[in-house]
Amino acid sequence: MVILLLFAGRLTWIQAFEADTYAEAAANLRMQTKDIPTLRGQITDSEGNPFALSVEVRDVFVDPEEVPEDERDQLIDELVTRFDLEEEAVAGKVDAKPSRYQVVAKEVPPGDWQEFQDLGLSGVGADVDYERVYPEETGAADLVGFVGAEGHGLEGLEGYLDSTLAGEAGKHQVEVGQDGTQIPMLNGLVRKPEAGQDVRLTLDRDLQWYAQQALADRVEELEAEAGSVVVSNKEGEILAMADFPTYSQTDIASSEPEDRSNGAVASTFEPGSTNKVITLAAALEEGKTTPETVYTVPYSLQYYDQTFRNSTDNGTQRLTTNGIMAQSSNVGTIKIADQVGAPVLHRYMTGFGLGQPTGLALPGEEAGVLTDPDDWWGTQLPSVSIGHGLSVNAVQMASVYATVANGGVRVEPSLVSGTVDPEGEFTAAEEPDRQRVISEETAERLQLMLEAVTSDEGTAPEARIDGYRVAGKTGTANRIDPETGRYDEGGYTATFAGFAPADDPELVVQVVLHNPQDTYYGGEAAGPVFNDIMSFALKSYEVPPTDQEAPALRLVEDEDEDADG
Repeated sequence: MVILLLFAGRLTWIQAFEADTYAEAAANLRMQTKDIPTLRGQITDSEGNPFALSVEVRDVFVDPEEVPEDERDQLIDELVTRFDLEEEAVAGKVDAKPSRYQVVAKEVPPGDWQEFQDLGLSGVGADVDYERVYPEETGAADLVGFVGAEGHGLEGLEGYLDSTLAGEAGKHQVEVGQDGTQIPMLNGLVRKPEAGQDVRLTLDRDLQWYAQQALADRVEELEAEAGSVVVSNKEGEILAMADFPTYSQTDIASSEPEDRSNGAVASTFEPGSTNKVITLAAALEEGKTTPETVYTVPYSLQYYDQTFRNSTDNGTQRLTTNGIMAQSSNVGTIKIADQVGAPVLHRYMTGFGLGQPTGLALPGEEAGVLTDPDDWWGTQLPSVSIGHGLSVNAVQMASVYATVANGGVRVEPSLVSGTVDPEGEFTAAEEPDRQRVISEETAERLQLMLEAVTSDEGTAPEARIDGYRVAGKTGTANRIDPETGRYDEGGYTATFAGFAPADDPELVVQVVLHNPQDTYYGGEAAGPVFNDIMSFALKSYEVPPTDQEAPALRLVEDEDEDADG
């Protein structure tokens, strides 16, 4: 009896003094806050052509309590037929009383939903949502990446720029019934959704597609393991970044991680002879040599315990610095490197951007390896001078040649032009860092030397383009076998880097082929890809043909002339 009196007293107290508090707590248990989807920003090229965009869709639901019995069969039939659904699953949701909310179809195009709605059937509705769409055949999957099931960026630019693209979902309150049904509330809006910003890239969509196709064709033709292409202007703006192998953004499940890796920044390699441009740049800038300085260049050179050789045995030659570049002489370059010295060469290599991040901050980027000159052992200087004993990525080497094309001023590579807010206002990205690495005079001398590489006397006549003067450099380097850690059986990396027009540079193309079979020399393997892509780019950007012949450079000594080394 005493216990009953205590309970009765407590109940009276609650009803008299705490009723509002308990009522509020009960209401809160019935209320939940639900996200309102927002529009994710687009990723576009420089002209606004989309690489990724979101389109409005509908999530169709039924309210079983509102479906009249005489419309049930027709409703099920129409849902199954129009939205390609399983009849048994739809029937189960239509009959799921006492539920008030059962989603039957997701990502339905608005037009299809409108046609369904025009039937006038009861007990069916739709919520607005957004689907991420990737246009076919852009050739940019490895760069752009994709979003996950929840709409958040997972890889590539979609992941890296997620906070910019995502916007902020809205919030509204729903009342949750005893069966878990969510019932939207009138005046339940907590926060309006805020659309994400579009990201405008420096890329050219047509050039991106063409570069991807040209690269894929050559990789498959030569049965290479992989390849990358970077196209930029001389100011370091990336116009195309292609990679192979690649994948379909509409079929992520069938892809492997290596298919989705952006090899242009994630794959490092020894640059081989493309690195010689830095060695000669340092020597010219430091006054250690001139374009016409003559060197005695034997086929091989003993350096401590290692023998360095030229790629072709032409005996002992008397080559100018021009000729050493044109013929890609390893021995000649090593002699010039000895004049420069390790600390100075290392300083120029870092000045050109090697051994450090590109500045693009792309997911998976590898900065490569460039050891401190204090750690260079006996044969490290000659090895590094000809592009061995260090590693780079494709964007880094493209930047080296863009620097030469830009008169010696290195502009940090850039990929994002800016953002566009939901009102259409464009905000430009921060200006990239600029730094003079070599003088304009040295750059002009290098431009002429690199042009000689594409002459009949050079190593890459395959890179020439009718009507244009072309400058560039081949590269062929051994690859380390990842299983043994040795060069034996590792294959080769074939590269070509260059710019055009050589007399007034505008465009830069870097081609990398990893382990091509049969044909692996840079000029023969990568040169044709450079030619193909550069030809397309020059026409696309309506670059006028060259109206002057290239000056004749002296590649070998004149008779009765003394050599310097």
